[in-house]
Order: sequence, then structure tokens, then C-alpha cells
Amino acid sequence: MSTATVRLNKFLASSGLGSRRACDALVKSGEISVNGDVCINPGVQIGEGDEVHYGHKPVAPRQTLLILFNKPRGLVCTKNDELNRPTIFHSLPSKLHHLNHVGRLDQDSEGLILLTNDGDLANRISHPRHKTEKEYIVTLTSSFDGEVQEKLLSGVFVPELGRLKAKSIRRLSPRRLSMVLETGVKRQIREMFKALHMRVAKLVRVRIGSLTDTSLAPGKYRPLEPEEVELLMVNPTGSPRRDRTSKPSPARKQAAKKSAPGAKSGSGRRHDPKAKSGPRSSPGRKPGRSGSGNRPPKRGKR
Repeated sequence: MSTATVRLNKFLASSGLGSRRACDALVKSGEISVNGDVCINPGVQIGEGDEVHYGHKPVAPRQTLLILFNKPRGLVCTKNDELNRPTIFHSLPSKLHHLNHVGRLDQDSEGLILLTNDGDLANRISHPRHKTEKEYIVTLTSSFDGEVQEKLLSGVFVPELGRLKAKSIRRLSPRRLSMVLETGVKRQIREMFKALHMRVAKLVRVRIGSLTDTSLAPGKYRPLEPEEVELLMVNPTGSPRRDRTSKPSPARKQAAKKSAPGAKSGSGRRHDPKAKSGPRSSPGRKPGRSGSGNRPPKRGKR
């Protein structure tokens, strides 16, 4: 990580001393010195040649690391659990315990989760304004029908959480479906089905943004390549239901005009059923054919 024009609190957080807020407290308590002088301003800019110390120990930023972990069922996403339940860090080596998880999967859920020491990167992936898609394979204890799908797409009211909805639904079998979310409300999928009097038997996250990995076994992890990090920032094209709200492109508008009923190619006129083409035919008389030869004569000036 380059230290040019980096705020002191971010520099300290990248070194593994804690969250940026925790580092703010360290700085304000007078425990951090920059180039031999105590610094109590978390916003001080740190450059390449600056020396930062925590007490008497030199501080250097750790290399930015982002790993993909396939979380097994039964683990909670936290470093220290007050109920002494096994956490995701029980499945990770101690050298990775300084990483922070990006978002959460509840104890009974499985699948892909990210861990990193880059707070800005974590925010880009998890903040709701970026609308990063997460896809889940959901197995229910009972079958579902099209009415359930429509309710999930239009929105389900959940007490204390409000109206929650899915971005898209794809039926895989009578009891299995693929659900895509853009939001990250706690236990959202389980609570949505609970509101519909249905229960989730199994829940697996299989995609984040455009990144997926079907070869990563449960309990295993791997670092991401630079090109894979880019996949996290974009959603797949052609996602279901996306076209319902997107504006048609000029090319699509033109194609729609050409394929509209009554449209003619070239310079011909397009028939408009609402337009007035002349006086109505008398009863019993067949209406005249369209065309310039059957127009009534003009009467007077317009």
C-alpha cells in the first residue's frame, strides 16, 4: 500500500491496529507519534518518508489482502462470540485473523464471504448505494408457486424490518430457487419466507457481484486475483427483471417503431386508428379503402 497522502487513522488501520474508529481513539490518547513528535490529529497526512510509532514500536501498513472463503454451516461471522459458538476464524489460519469479514452470513447459512484488511474496498463492496448483487440458492421445506414468487419480487412486509423484496427470482425445482438481492438486511431471505409462512431448509450464497467459484470447497479459502476483484464491483449483464425498469436505448426505440402494428417500411404512411380520415360512411355502405385515391375532395380553405 502506498503511504502518499494517506490519513494517519487509515495508515494505522491498515497496519492492523484496529478499525479506523479505534485508531482515532489511539491517536487522540497521545499514543501515536509521527517523526518523533506526539500527534493527536487523526487526519494528519502520512507520506513515504514519515516514521510512525505506537509507543516505542514502529508501525508499517500491511499488504492489502482480500480472500474468498466458503463458509460452512454452523459458523458465525465474528471474531469473538459472546455465546462461545465456533466462528469463521476457527477455520482460518492465525495469520489471517487480522482480516475483517465483508458483510455476514448467519450461522445456519453457507457460501461465499469475503475477508479483507482494506476498509475502503470493503465499503465499496458492501455499501447499499453500490447495489452489489448477491445470489443465493434457497431450498425450502415445502413447494412454492408463482404467487409466492410475485410476492417476493413486489415486496414482503416484515415487522421491525419493513418491506423487503428480491431483485430477481429463478425457479430451479418445486422447492428450490435462485434469489438475487441488492440489500443486506440481517436474515433477510429467512424473514421474507417466514412472513409468507414458509421455512428455509438450506441457504447458500453462490455469487457476489459477478464473482463465483463452484470449485471452492466448504471451509476452504483462497486469495483473489486482481481481475477477480474487478468482478466484485460489477453485476452480471442481462439480470432478470432489470430491463423492466431500465430506459430503452435509441436503437431499441427505433426497432420498436419498425415492428409496431400498422408500420410500413420506406416512406409509406403509418396507419393511426385514432386519426380522422374523412366523413363517416353511411349505414350499409362499405368503408372506402385507404390511400390517396379514395380521399374525399377538399372543400374550401383550411
